Amino acid sequence: MKKFISLILAIAMVLTLAACGQQATQTPAGTPSDEQAKDTPATETPTDAPFEGKIAIVTNTLSQNEEEYRSAELMVNKYGEDKIMHVLWPDNFMTEQEQMISTIAKLGSDPEVKALIINQAVPGTNAAVDKLLEVRDDIFIVYCTPQENPPDVAERANLILNPNELQMGEAIPVQAKKLGAKTLVHYSFPRHMSIVMLAARRDLMRETCEEIGIEFYDATAPDPTSDVGVPGTQQFILEDVPKLVERFGKDTAFFSTNCAMQTPLIKATVDAGAIYPQPCCPSPYHGFPSALGIESSGYSVDAMANVVSETAKALKEKGVLGRFSTWPVPVAMMNTVAGTEYAIEWINGNVGDELNIEVLEEKMAEYATLPVSTSPYTEEGIEIPHFRLIMMDFLTYGEEHILN
Repeated sequence: MKKFISLILAIAMVLTLAACGQQATQTPAGTPSDEQAKDTPATETPTDAPFEGKIAIVTNTLSQNEEEYRSAELMVNKYGEDKIMHVLWPDNFMTEQEQMISTIAKLGSDPEVKALIINQAVPGTNAAVDKLLEVRDDIFIVYCTPQENPPDVAERANLILNPNELQMGEAIPVQAKKLGAKTLVHYSFPRHMSIVMLAARRDLMRETCEEIGIEFYDATAPDPTSDVGVPGTQQFILEDVPKLVERFGKDTAFFSTNCAMQTPLIKATVDAGAIYPQPCCPSPYHGFPSALGIESSGYSVDAMANVVSETAKALKEKGVLGRFSTWPVPVAMMNTVAGTEYAIEWINGNVGDELNIEVLEEKMAEYATLPVSTSPYTEEGIEIPHFRLIMMDFLTYGEEHILN
């Protein structure tokens, strides 16, 4: 199985978004709405921008993915609205391809736009960028989490950033064992397991569990898009976790492929005294605040440290400190920030057209405040050096994370 990781990723990259996607109220593409802007966290006063022209950042809407949206706002607040343009994909991008093309074309018509950061590069991004490239070949283009064929993506983007999803198939069981797990439960449902990448990751998790000597249990949960909806799925998780802990014991780790399951899964795992190696989308914000009743004050570095601290406090109170972990920063936000900062280096002539991996990883580390490693995407033995797959060390919640 491990020999086919690259091929599997190539087949399935287009489907990545399905792993955590949730339907939302439709919002047209364009600039963020007034309602969304009201929710933007207060940050620093914009500094003097160290580059000429503008950078455009395209994200999903606030209702689709808050972390991506907020990451663009961080850049707007840092450099100012006159230097950073934040525009949105339509919520229903799968049926609004023409709107996507129009969004990118409008950005390209502004000669001041020197770089384009797209997070996420959802299906249809390539077609939109093709129209841009017909009239502009001088824009630095960054794709984050692309969902189209990797070689096609690589022909259009100067830099591509994506979490190394399949490597998690090995990393999650290893982390679970470090946390004390003797059993790893994998929650999913047939729709997700029809996605090649998710099924392959599940198989890698099973294989790794066997190699390191812990039991793997493949559990089926209701699909939140089925008749039971999100409430039914969440209720199932709340009821099923205690049953499995009773069956396997407290040294049981739980993982789920679906975003809607994370909050009830964290809550039920905490209440049962079990183990939780990471959310489906590793981040200190993904499921933890809502599951533990923590109020998030924003997405700045200080705010993130506070969320981690409050999470550690809550876990300590429940007696499960040291049995829960995640990645130390939201990767979706890091990709926007690092992609923007790298584009600034390109605009200023500090890096050339060939990717400078050292500078890129420095930009990631500046945001994450710890080392970040990347590796090239490889297909059939051929490396795509500007397509970077990201892995990070786990943040295991402990006493050292409690600020006061």
